[in-house]
Amino acid sequence: MTDWSPRTRAVHAGTRRSQYGEVSEALFMTQGFVYESAEAAEARFIESGPDEFIYARYGNPTVATFEERMAALEGAEDAFATASGMAAVNGALCSSLKAGDHVVSARALFGSCLYILEDILPRWGVEVTFVDGTDLAAWESAIRDDTKLVFLETVANPTLEVVDLAAVSALAHAKGALVMVDNVFATPVFGHAIRDGADVVIYSATKHIDGQGRALGGIILGKQQFIRKTVEPYLKHTGGALSPFNAWLMLKGLETVHLRCTQQAQTALALATALEGHEQLAKLAYPHLPSHPQYEVATRQMDTGGTVIALEVKGGKEGAFRFLNALTIPVISNNLGDAKSIMTHPATTTHQRLSEAQRDALGISDGLLRFSVGLEDERDLLADIRSALEVI
Repeated sequence: MTDWSPRTRAVHAGTRRSQYGEVSEALFMTQGFVYESAEAAEARFIESGPDEFIYARYGNPTVATFEERMAALEGAEDAFATASGMAAVNGALCSSLKAGDHVVSARALFGSCLYILEDILPRWGVEVTFVDGTDLAAWESAIRDDTKLVFLETVANPTLEVVDLAAVSALAHAKGALVMVDNVFATPVFGHAIRDGADVVIYSATKHIDGQGRALGGIILGKQQFIRKTVEPYLKHTGGALSPFNAWLMLKGLETVHLRCTQQAQTALALATALEGHEQLAKLAYPHLPSHPQYEVATRQMDTGGTVIALEVKGGKEGAFRFLNALTIPVISNNLGDAKSIMTHPATTTHQRLSEAQRDALGISDGLLRFSVGLEDERDLLADIRSALEVI
């Protein structure tokens, strides 16, 4: 398997077959497991082998297949699957930190990630310093000798700022700090977070991995010691495990993730190129457009610009709502990475709990829209968007 390409690993890695030799992965829809004897039960609770299971909150054969396949795809030693992407973020952070620890985080984050770092961790006595993720001098100034970890989104949600992961990782590792990243927008197809220095990589599997709007899921990837000795004890006792059925859906999603994401990224670049400079757009951001402020970092760090475009329409909230309501192909929702194109208005949905001043600081204007590009024909999407822009 070490000689396989990531695309092949996404289809075959970690496969477990029952005595029936099924082609599609088996769905072990069980929460518990039977032991041959009381002695066997006792022994398994003392130490479980790689294919010995106790309880679905601790592990399950279908979930383990998904974990091993994702670890192989990402180039990580191990992985722990969770009930949602935010369960993964919460589990990775909270299992790693205690009162008195110091964290440095990029300021531009998804609203729920920001809530954990800004509201929850300080309640527990964790000190969190926020910085402009694109400013390496700010990272260098904020990371201290006692900093426990740094946290960032490799591509910020929803503004698409790109953090220089290799440079930040070097600064953090020089101080002995752990580098923890949410790599959702870069995707496991186009991003190389471990190669670029990340110690812990987090995905919302709900997004590109499922990619078809069916199920919630998340995963934490990293060194085996960290996954099994830090993450697993926390999550198996606090109940953030992924269900076997959702793990099976994620395995099915992985079979096509390269094909889907490649096509979506190609369409996203074509649309971004065609729409840039439109008279009804105040701003357009896509990481692989030369006009993007971090274009050099993005092209070095990601194989493509990803599947998401940030659009800022003129006319503020009123203009954004007119545009959204005039669309006929992209749906209005708050997911991303789906086969269907999705438009999101962050100021009134994913980031609505933030104050106006906070949104302004993050660059989330009333006219900003997050456009997750789907699998529709790019000509249909472009015609629909241009038509909707005319009503602003």
